[in-house]
Amino acid sequence: MSNRAVFFDRDGTLNYDPGYLGNPDLVRLYPGVPEEIFKLQNIYNFKIIVISNQSGISRGLITEKNVNEVNKKISELISNSGGKIDAFYFCPHHPEFSSKEESECRKPSPKMVYKAAEDFEVDLSESYFVGDAVSDIECGINAGMKTVLIKSTLSDEEINILHKEGKSPNFVADNFIDACRYIYEDHTGGN
Repeated sequence: MSNRAVFFDRDGTLNYDPGYLGNPDLVRLYPGVPEEIFKLQNIYNFKIIVISNQSGISRGLITEKNVNEVNKKISELISNSGGKIDAFYFCPHHPEFSSKEESECRKPSPKMVYKAAEDFEVDLSESYFVGDAVSDIECGINAGMKTVLIKSTLSDEEINILHKEGKSPNFVADNFIDACRYIYEDHTGGN
């Protein structure tokens, strides 16, 4: 039996993004994140997988250990409400600081999504990608999923460019809770 999953971007989607987050003490989740992840898992039976670009590693601003410590802190904060992140996948590379081959894992490439789908036997056609950036929406589309854009950092103009390029998200959400509400309604057919 295959699983369905919600793939989330990390910084700017699950947690506030101070830029190249490497200190777990600076992790602050957005309102509703632990509770909504609990619902997605325990009521709607979705796997929860985080897919993020962490080019701060190749830039020398943070280490892989820093990223893992931040991921651990996010997991702890979410588990306090009974939910859990099934897995974190991140690409440490950036084409300015890494080879082209190394950088192939970066979103909008669906490479990390495909790896997660293989690891967890996920049916991508029954899954969603939620993020706050153009690369998140393109990654979800490239992997054949429905996409949800959390409109926290993108301007209306940037969203219009996505539409014009035929890369419209399935839904534009005001915040994390709004994004999850769309997934519940879409998944159940509005019931």
